[in-house]
Amino acid sequence: MDLREQTARTDPRLEHAVVDGIATVVISNPAKRNAMTAGMWQALPPLLEELAADPGVRLLVLTGAGDTFCAGADIGSLRGPGGRPQALAVEAEEALAAFPLPTLAAVRGYCVGGGSQLAAACDLRFAEEGASFGVTPAKLGIVYPSSSTRRLVALVGPAQAKYLLFSGELIGTDRALRAGLVDEVLPVGGLEERVLSFARILASRSRLTQAAAKEFADGREDRDAYWSRQADGSGDTAEGVAAFLERRAPRFTWHTGSAGTVPTSG
Repeated sequence: MDLREQTARTDPRLEHAVVDGIATVVISNPAKRNAMTAGMWQALPPLLEELAADPGVRLLVLTGAGDTFCAGADIGSLRGPGGRPQALAVEAEEALAAFPLPTLAAVRGYCVGGGSQLAAACDLRFAEEGASFGVTPAKLGIVYPSSSTRRLVALVGPAQAKYLLFSGELIGTDRALRAGLVDEVLPVGGLEERVLSFARILASRSRLTQAAAKEFADGREDRDAYWSRQADGSGDTAEGVAAFLERRAPRFTWHTGSAGTVPTSG
């Protein structure tokens, strides 16, 4: 899917496509700079479950329609009873963080509020020069969720997280890169090509290695025995060594299984 695709439809929704193992999910609400409505928050977890269950999917790219990523939650939805819109946002964020394959946020324009929650929940973030990032609950008197705060702190450290949360100020790509909020900054016009080329690299690598590395990096240190069993039964190591010696591309076969999720028991 073209990362710059701007749909002619105006109803807020999540679009998705799978091409060559790359699943692309597009946040589309053009009338409100791709702000997430309650319905969009609700739609994300089942969509992610569907994509995780597809054995042809190797990774996920999250982006926004047109020239912005996501300007946050639809403010009108915050008037719902009992703070349910915030709970929906956290559920969607956690589902994205738990996606068992690599995830990459491709960011143009505004990545603010709920948009920054989604970007932070991805494994990697590539941004186009001129993008703006902000964590803005202090402008609305909203208590930022503890899980979202911890994720932000893990990315940028306590001081930078407090700066963003206390002030609600927007920062540009230079500061976001220095802080660790983004991994690469691309010149205007270069984001799509770089995301596609890097996605192809990820798609060619071992899903076994990536899934284990993702768990360990996210703090699941108790899973060595499980992943050792997975490696022993996968054949990926033998295939990788053989491909290296034979000077050919490896054909890795391990995937997360028909349920699309990595078992949680050791």
